[in-house]
Amino acid sequence: MQNDKEYKEWYPKDANDLGLYQLGDIIKSSMFEQSITMRKLSKLTGICTSSISRIVNGKQLPAINHLQKFSRHLNIPIEELLLSIGIGSKERFNKDSYFMLNMIQDILQLHNMDISNVICDIKKELTKYEAYSKTEEGQKIILDEYISKVAKINGSGIIIEQLNSLYDLFYSEDIEPNEKTIIGGALLYFILSADIIPDYVFPIGYLDDAIAINIVVQQLPKYFNF
Repeated sequence: MQNDKEYKEWYPKDANDLGLYQLGDIIKSSMFEQSITMRKLSKLTGICTSSISRIVNGKQLPAINHLQKFSRHLNIPIEELLLSIGIGSKERFNKDSYFMLNMIQDILQLHNMDISNVICDIKKELTKYEAYSKTEEGQKIILDEYISKVAKINGSGIIIEQLNSLYDLFYSEDIEPNEKTIIGGALLYFILSADIIPDYVFPIGYLDDAIAINIVVQQLPKYFNF
């Protein structure tokens, strides 16, 4: 696997449309605020100075690996960097949910983590919470804690939208019992589960939940458009 994969198929051809210049402005602003030169940033990140210069001036597509390093050493949320180049929008994740998993896989491999093992662990947790969602206690937790959990993280975007759709479906009279169990497992996972992926690996926030929700919505195609 190439750690500097650029996901070119996801980039518009025009760098102005892509937002590379917006990305460059974010990086340069952070460098200025922290008095970090390109040479110093190169030493911190291991990215050559010429590559940093081309990226911040909109002349080179950044690799996901580059964005992760900029995020870590410049204290910029990686989500902000991803969004600046058009990765993370509802349209893109809806278009191909495997893109997100492929991107995550590349970053996990940098930390010697296998996404197949992560997904396996998440599926085990989902199965556990599916059983719990059938109990009165589990259903009470969903009723009492889901709304406050969403408010607490102050989140937005496709994952939160899908979670809210699942929450509405959970209380719908039109779903089958097995579907309600699957949905209940996802909601309890979101409310209760500890992170399987450490924040330092991919500090985008609630990444485990994103994978879990992706797994669940794939099982409910009649409610979600792919």
